[in-house]
Amino acid sequence: MTTQLVMADGPWTNYLKPFTLTRTAADVRMGILTLREKWEQRLRQKSTTSTTEPLSRVFPFEPEVGVIGFLFVRSNLLASTGLVHAFQNLEMDESLWCKNVWLGCKVQRSPIVPLWELPIKHIEFNGHASFVERVWNVFQHNGEELESDFQLITEGHYSQPIPAGNQVMQPERVFIEEGATVQFSILNASSGPIYIGRNAEVMEGSIIRGPFALCEGSSTKLGTKVYGPTTIGPFSKVGGEINNSVVFGYSNKAHDGFLGNSVIGEWCNLGADTNNSNLKNNYSIVEIHDYVEDRLVSTGLQFCGLFMGDHSKCGINTMFNTGTVVGVMANIFGAGFPPKHIPSFSWGGADGFQPFLAPKAFALAERVMSRRGLAFSDAQHMLLQSIYNGEHGGG
Repeated sequence: MTTQLVMADGPWTNYLKPFTLTRTAADVRMGILTLREKWEQRLRQKSTTSTTEPLSRVFPFEPEVGVIGFLFVRSNLLASTGLVHAFQNLEMDESLWCKNVWLGCKVQRSPIVPLWELPIKHIEFNGHASFVERVWNVFQHNGEELESDFQLITEGHYSQPIPAGNQVMQPERVFIEEGATVQFSILNASSGPIYIGRNAEVMEGSIIRGPFALCEGSSTKLGTKVYGPTTIGPFSKVGGEINNSVVFGYSNKAHDGFLGNSVIGEWCNLGADTNNSNLKNNYSIVEIHDYVEDRLVSTGLQFCGLFMGDHSKCGINTMFNTGTVVGVMANIFGAGFPPKHIPSFSWGGADGFQPFLAPKAFALAERVMSRRGLAFSDAQHMLLQSIYNGEHGGG
């Protein structure tokens, strides 16, 4: 047995909230795959996780029997061919660095001290290392990751035939997995690849400009309009108009309305005719709420939309301002623009919020997940309870 791959969280994880309130940085989806899946596919092995409470309840550190050591990889580090080779060439008790930034290490046992403080030999990586450092990076660099993941996934594999009746530009850049259906739609892969996952469905009249990924079991509704780079994660439904956005999975935007330059977590639902602004009227740089600094920070971007944490929902005709950040388990409804930062477990809208009481929120989560044949586990319950306690002090 060789070393076991471990995705390692650290202080950088906090800068990716609200998404890392309920997942590690390695489980952020970007391109087609999550960061974890990118490393697993390139290194050809499954991984475990090194993180802290309360995330370790859902993502425990689980060593395999017979391993001789562990290969720790920084959880927000994007995989590349050069980095994979560098990690494969690490000897035991060596750490990999790039311009004073810790990338990972190979050690015999999981240490007590932070991994980047271990007194072991430093190996400098002279190539380029990319990280998902802020939430807006997810849509900002989604195009590059879609290209990379498309090559990784499709290499050595054959696409299903593109059904007759579709209009396609550069069909060699369209890949359709087994069980997927694409009917009477327009697929334009001239500006980037189009990936249609296993058992996914592109309904009639959809107009898709790549780069685009529709992951396993997901669907575009009738007449959906998509501008890339856009990723729709597994088991999601989308409709209306979508531009340069990422949906992690198990979420729905099934009706008309605009979603642009946005990131949506899992188990979210956007009501009919929900719209978000992605450009300020004065064309200035967008600021968003930062969980670490507890204030608005500049994204450096002129186009920036909505960031919605897991299990959050909004009612019909909801309007979101540029750079709106919604926490976990929020329920938003009513007329007018809600504030740009909506804390976790909030219930209300522009007229004000009250706590979304944990028992009711958890009952809703259980109901929603059971419709997809999945259980709301005790570990997830405890994780979400800790988030609720942090916002509302218990109950």
